[in-house]
Amino acid sequence: MTEQTERKDLPDCPVETTLMLIGDKWKVLILRDLMPGTKRFGELKKSLGNVSQKVLTAQLRTMEANGLVNRKVYAEVPPKVEYSLTELGQSLKPILEAMQNWGEEYKSHKN
Repeated sequence: MTEQTERKDLPDCPVETTLMLIGDKWKVLILRDLMPGTKRFGELKKSLGNVSQKVLTAQLRTMEANGLVNRKVYAEVPPKVEYSLTELGQSLKPILEAMQNWGEEYKSHKN
């Protein structure tokens, strides 16, 4: 997949398209952590835990290129960068809620 997914490169299957855009562990967790609101890079890295700076940067760039995340840079020293979800990114909230509900249900069956 290229950094930005072109419309002509999208699969015919809508489920496959969704998985292409958010089917990575870190992308789903980034979405989860940005749902409540804007976060700085360091806050995201800390909330995600074990993600490297390189991987987080790459995931955020891809998500920005695909229209899911906004990146706002402030002209300060040191530079301040904030990330938030676009309207398109926010539209994934029901999917994340369904994943959370399913995960809770699954865990309750395993106990």
